[in-house]
Amino acid sequence: MTEAAARAARAARTARTARLSASDWAQGALDLLAEQGLAAVAVEPLARRLGVTKGSFYWHFKSRDALLSAALERWAAVEQETVFGQLEAIPDARERLRALFGLVAREVQSHVIYSELLKALDHPLVQPVMARVSKRRLDYLIASFRQAGLPRAQAQHRARLAYAAYVGFLQLSLQLLQPRLHHDEFEAYVEHVMQTLIP
Repeated sequence: MTEAAARAARAARTARTARLSASDWAQGALDLLAEQGLAAVAVEPLARRLGVTKGSFYWHFKSRDALLSAALERWAAVEQETVFGQLEAIPDARERLRALFGLVAREVQSHVIYSELLKALDHPLVQPVMARVSKRRLDYLIASFRQAGLPRAQAQHRARLAYAAYVGFLQLSLQLLQPRLHHDEFEAYVEHVMQTLIP
């Protein structure tokens, strides 16, 4: 390689590194987590995946834990915006619950990340984020069931049952590797869940 070509290659790497933001690194960490689990999220393989040097990482983060924190916060925030943000415009609580169940049933990437995080609940950075996300989800379900006309205690029970069905289905399909339902079977299952849980 000539000196000019080497300079050009270094300049290209520097430009690519400069363009990567902390959010890019956090999203890259989430993608890696979804594919290979929390233990696979490390600086060197992530830098290779993103096509940059480790130096880019240290522009944004002091440690792997700082990256994990940013990735977990990104996941929690994006999930809040994409799921709950889409539902705010639906005034009828029953229709909002139907839309929530339908949306959640089809959002695959978030499920895979959630499932991987369930496996890592003993990690000190994962547990508080998962607790916060679960509380937010349950509070939302309780409020929606209350708005749909259920008394407080029944709304709480129905919310727990809905959330347990969600987590249980993820465990069956992603961790226990039960056979995937065919499209029609899955649609029938989602409809059954809606009819069973939505008053």
